[in-house]
Amino acid sequence: MGHQMAYVDEGTGRPVVFLHGNPTSSYLWRNIIPFVTDGHRAIAPDLIGMGDSSKPDLDYTYTDQAAHLHGLLDALDLRDAILVLHDWGSALGFDWAAKNPDRVSAIAFMEAMVPPVMPFPSLEAMGPSAELFKNLRSVGVGEQMVLQDNFFIEVILRDLGVAMRLSDDVMDHYRAPFPTPESRKPVLQWPREVPIAQAPKPAFDAVTGYIPWLVSSDIPKLLLHVEPGGLIPPQAVDWLKANMTNLDTVFLGPGSHYIQEDYPDQIGAALASWLTRV
Repeated sequence: MGHQMAYVDEGTGRPVVFLHGNPTSSYLWRNIIPFVTDGHRAIAPDLIGMGDSSKPDLDYTYTDQAAHLHGLLDALDLRDAILVLHDWGSALGFDWAAKNPDRVSAIAFMEAMVPPVMPFPSLEAMGPSAELFKNLRSVGVGEQMVLQDNFFIEVILRDLGVAMRLSDDVMDHYRAPFPTPESRKPVLQWPREVPIAQAPKPAFDAVTGYIPWLVSSDIPKLLLHVEPGGLIPPQAVDWLKANMTNLDTVFLGPGSHYIQEDYPDQIGAALASWLTRV
C-alpha cells in the first residue's frame, strides 16, 4: 500500500502484541511493556493514521484499518503470538486471531469489543452513550466535535476515560499525532464504525464473525477489568465468566476506559504472571 506502519519492538522471545484503540497509540502501553520484555518480544503497532504511522488520505473505515494492521502482522510472520488488546485494537486483534488461529496461542483483553455488549442492536441500547454516539455519527455535528474541537483527546481521553487526570506531558504526547482537523479523520471515523443496528456492515460482519470463535476457543484468555468500566461493565464480566472458555479474570478496581493509564503496574504484573502459565 506504500504506507508506513510504526511499531515498538523490544525484547526477544515469544511475541506479545499490544494493540491500542481510539484515540491513542502504542504510547498507551509504555508503562506495561517493560513487565513482559524479560523473556518475550513486545510488539506495539500504531494504527494507520495514528501515532507515528503514516497519515494517508483514507476514509479510515474498519476495512482500511484492518488491511493495514493485518498486513503488518502478516509481514512480521508472527508465530505462537500472544495478543494484548484494547478498544478498537481488540476488534482488529480478535478478527485477525479468528482468521489465523494457528498463529495465536493466548489473548489478554481489557475494555474490549466483546459480547454481550457488542454489537449494539440499536442506538437506544447504548443507554447513556446513545446521545453521544448520535452526535458523533451526525454529519456536521461529529466534524465539529472531533475535527475542530478535538473532543476525543480533550474530553473523552483527558476527562472521562481515566480515574486520575493525565499530566500535561502525557496529554501533549497524545495530542501530537493530531495537530490539525484533517489529521483527526481516523479519530472521528472510529465511533462511526461502531456496529449499531448491523451497520456499518464490514465492522458488524467482523465483530459477529469473531465472536463464536472467541467465546468457544480453548486458547487461554485473560480479562482485566474495572468498575464501572466502559465497554465491559460488571454485568458483561459476569456473562463472560459464565460463557467464555478458558478465561481468567483480574479485577483492578474503580475505573473507566483507558485503564492502562490508571493501573499500569497492576496490568503489567498480572500479564507477567499470566505469561508464565500460558
